[in-house]
Amino acid sequence: MQKTITTTLLLAALAACAPVLADEAASSAVAALGERIFHDTSLSSSGKMACSTCHDPASAHAQTNDLAVQLGGPDLATPGFRAVPSLRYMNLNLPFFFANDGTPTGGFTHDGGAKDLVEQAHTPLLAAHEMDNVNAAGFTARLGRAAYAAAFRAVFGTDVFADPERALLAAEYALSEYQNTSREFRPFDSKFDLFLQRKIMLSAQELRGMVLFNRPDKGNCASCHTSTRQADGQPPVFTDYTYDNLGVPRNPDIPANADPAYFDMGLCGPFRTDLSARTDLCGQFKVPTLRNVATRHVFFHNGVFHDLKTAIEFYVQRDTNPSRWYPLDANGRVHKFDDIPALMTRNVNTTEAPYNRKPGQAPALSDAEIDDVVAFLKTLTDGYDPITNSADPARSARDVKRGDE
Repeated sequence: MQKTITTTLLLAALAACAPVLADEAASSAVAALGERIFHDTSLSSSGKMACSTCHDPASAHAQTNDLAVQLGGPDLATPGFRAVPSLRYMNLNLPFFFANDGTPTGGFTHDGGAKDLVEQAHTPLLAAHEMDNVNAAGFTARLGRAAYAAAFRAVFGTDVFADPERALLAAEYALSEYQNTSREFRPFDSKFDLFLQRKIMLSAQELRGMVLFNRPDKGNCASCHTSTRQADGQPPVFTDYTYDNLGVPRNPDIPANADPAYFDMGLCGPFRTDLSARTDLCGQFKVPTLRNVATRHVFFHNGVFHDLKTAIEFYVQRDTNPSRWYPLDANGRVHKFDDIPALMTRNVNTTEAPYNRKPGQAPALSDAEIDDVVAFLKTLTDGYDPITNSADPARSARDVKRGDE
C-alpha cells in the first residue's frame, strides 16, 4: 500500500524548502497530484480558471494574451495588478535574502514576497482577482469535490479535508513538487543550450548579439542576466536573482493606475509589507530570467510593452530620448519615471550602462545592434529543432511529457 505522508512530514518538507518525502514513489504521487491541481479549472470560483490558464505550458508557462494584467474572480472580470511571470526555470530560484553587500536577492513573485514555490501558490489560489477561493475553507470545499479527491486523501491522509488549512498547504506543496520535479519547467533545450554543448553553431547575427549582450559598454545585459554557466556546471538561467529599479513608464492599461495616488513600488509595497520602511528599495522588482523572453506577450512587471525589440529600445533610449517613453507634465516637460512617487525617483538606476547617458547622446546600441541582440535572445526559446531551425516551448513541453512516460 502506498505510504501516506503525515502532517509532520509535510510540514518538515515545507520548512526545509525542499522535497523531503518518504520515497521516490511518494514524491511522484505528490507531483502527479500537483499536476492535476495545476490544470484544474474547477478549483476556481468561476470554474474556468486554473494555474495553467495564466501559466500555459505551450507559452513557456506564461500568459497567452496581450493583457497587461489578467482577469479573474467569479466572472473573470476582476483585474489583477501585475503582469504574469513565466514559471519556467522558477524552481531554480532562491529564497529571499540580502547578500553580504546588502543587495536584495532571490525570492518568488515580482517582489520576492514568497520564500518558495509553496508560498508562491498561495495568492493565486485565494486572491479575488485570480482563482477567488477567499480562504482555505473555500478552496478545500472545491478540492474535496475534485475527481482526484480520493487520491489526495491517499497521499495526505484520509482526514485531510477536515482541516482546511492543512489541505490548502498540502495542495500548495503538491504544486511545488510538480514544478520542482517535472522537466517541463526546466527543459534546457534551446538553441543556446545546444550551442553550449557544442552541437551546433549560432549564426553570425546571433553571435554578434551575444557579444553585445555581454559587453559592459554596450548592452551590459549580462550584469544582471547572467549568461555564464552556474557554479554547479548547469546552463545559465539568465538572471542573477537580484532586483533593479528601471523606471519603466506607467501603464494606463492597469485599472489600479487610474488612481494617481496608487503606485506599485515592488520590494517596499504595497503587496509586500515587511520592507515598507526601506524606502531605498522602493521601485525595485526582481530581475527575471530571459529564457523564452522572445515568446512573451508583455514585458516588465506592469506589462507596459508588448514586443521584445521595444523593450530593448527602452533600455537603451530611456535617457537619450525620454520623450518617446514618458508623458509631458503640466509645464510641457518630460515627466520621467512617472510610475514612481517623485521622492522615490532617486532610486532609479541611472549609473550603470546603458542608463548612464543624457538626452541627445547616442544610445548604447544602434538599431542594427538591437536587432542583433533580439536575434540572440531568440536562441533562448525552449523546444529548439535543429532540422527546421525553429523553437517552440509547446514542443518542449510535449517532448518532456513523452520522455517521462
